[in-house]
Amino acid sequence: MHLNRPISDLLVRNRPVLSIEFFPPKDEEGGVRILRVAKELREQLQPDFVSITYGAGGSTQECTHQYAKVLKEDLGFEVMPHLTCVGASNEELTAIIARYQKEGFCNLMALRGDPPKGSDTFVQHPDGPRYATDLVKLIRRTFAGFSLGVAGYPEKHPESPSAEEDLLHLKEKVEAGASFITTQLFFDNSKYFDFVTRCRKIGIEVPIIPGIMPALSYPQVQRFCAMCGAEIPEALSQKLEAAENDKDTMESVGIDWAKEQIVDLIRNGAPGIHLYILNRAKPALKLLEALRSEGIFTH
Repeated sequence: MHLNRPISDLLVRNRPVLSIEFFPPKDEEGGVRILRVAKELREQLQPDFVSITYGAGGSTQECTHQYAKVLKEDLGFEVMPHLTCVGASNEELTAIIARYQKEGFCNLMALRGDPPKGSDTFVQHPDGPRYATDLVKLIRRTFAGFSLGVAGYPEKHPESPSAEEDLLHLKEKVEAGASFITTQLFFDNSKYFDFVTRCRKIGIEVPIIPGIMPALSYPQVQRFCAMCGAEIPEALSQKLEAAENDKDTMESVGIDWAKEQIVDLIRNGAPGIHLYILNRAKPALKLLEALRSEGIFTH
């Protein structure tokens, strides 16, 4: 059995980490694709770890577990499965976590989660956690040895009434036992650096990994930004609009923008990069090639 290494250990090394997010496939064709992409990225990108998401409303629980095992056991990745509060009791969550621990996983991403499809409102299970903080507490009081990631929002969670309150909730997650923070996507690095500064001022000291998504489709980027409260800089917006009818040009714009973001982030002290690649290998490999030409992620 391949035993994962705690991500908190990777983050104390003297070089930035590189991680990639996968989402579980919806059908057999998607399953074939994710395995092909994962193998290609394993061979050429060699990320320090990967994560795999959990569908809205907990809809992909078994699929997330299935592909987390494949990524770990068959492909040898360090894997961080996502786990959410949505629709689950404390007893059900404890059983899920116990299974992951028994199978050798030692990293989890603890999230509140999105409401089920068709609903705009999160509904707490009568005997389950309401917030990610509660989920972190559940894991910490019941299990030993997990390295726990939590989400951070450089531009504020869309449901939070203020950036200050959002930051206080993040501090609660860290004080409950989170090992590190991975941010939601952003396209303006000043948002990340300001976020880190504000975190440090209120005593949040854990590593904060910036999450980056290459803007490969303007409509898709607009949808993601609307969901997570991120803004698209005017300069990027203009470039994407100009390339709207040229897929290759738009991809180049997105990769170039992401490359400039990552070079700036790493050279100014970010502990690593978490890439949202939407299960696509080609753009990720192009981006890495561009980064290696700048001396970034050459290991």
